[in-house]
Amino acid sequence: MSMPFYVAPEQMMKDRADFARKGIARGRSLVAVTYVGGILICAENTSNNLHKVSEIYDRIAFAGVGRYNEFDSLRVAGIRSADLKGYSYSREDVDARGIANFYGQVLNNIFTHELKPMEVEILVAEVGTNGGPDALYHVLYDGSVLDEIGFSVMGGDADAIAERLKEQYTTDADLGAALQACVSALAGPERTITADELEVAVLERTAERRAFRRIEGAELEGLVPSAPTA
Repeated sequence: MSMPFYVAPEQMMKDRADFARKGIARGRSLVAVTYVGGILICAENTSNNLHKVSEIYDRIAFAGVGRYNEFDSLRVAGIRSADLKGYSYSREDVDARGIANFYGQVLNNIFTHELKPMEVEILVAEVGTNGGPDALYHVLYDGSVLDEIGFSVMGGDADAIAERLKEQYTTDADLGAALQACVSALAGPERTITADELEVAVLERTAERRAFRRIEGAELEGLVPSAPTA
C-alpha cells in the first residue's frame, strides 16, 4: 500500500502565493492617486473593450490587474453585492470598505481551499463627500486588504513604480499633473507611454451621485500625447 502524498501546509501556502505573484507580475501595471478633484485611476491597457477599470456603485470604482477573466468575474460579483445591499437597505449603506471586505473573503476562501489561487489584485476606490476622506483599498490575491493613503500601485514592477511615483506625486495636484505623474511612474526612465496605451478614469468629487467618468478620446490625448502617425 502506497503512502499518500504529503505537503506541509506552510509549503502549500508558499507555493500558492508564489504562483499568484508570478501571474500578477506578468501583467501590466495600474496606478491610482488622489488629487484635488477626486481619485484618478490610470492603467496600461491597449484594449478598447476589455476594461481594467470600471464603476461599481455611485461613488465607488473597481480596478483589477492579473488574469482578466478572473478579476472581471470579481467585478460582476461586486456589482451584484453592492446592488443587493443598496436595494435591501439604502444607497448610503454601500461603501468601499464593505465591498473590499467582500472581495477579501472571496479571495481568501479560494486561496485557502482551492487548488489554484486567483492570479489577481483588486483596487476598490471611493471618493469622499462633504469633506470626507477618500478611500483606496488594495485587495491581494490571498484576501488581505490594505488601506492605502494617497496612492496605490498594482501589478508588474509595483515596487519600482511606487518609488518613482513617490518622487513626483503631490496631493494638491490637478488632473493634468496627477496624470502626468502616473504616466511617468508607469513608464520609467526607459519607456514612453502614449494615450493609445492607457485606460484612464476618475471619480469626481463634485459629482452629484454617480462620480465615475472615463477620460478618453480628445480629452485624454490633450493630457497625454498620442503615438505619432506614420
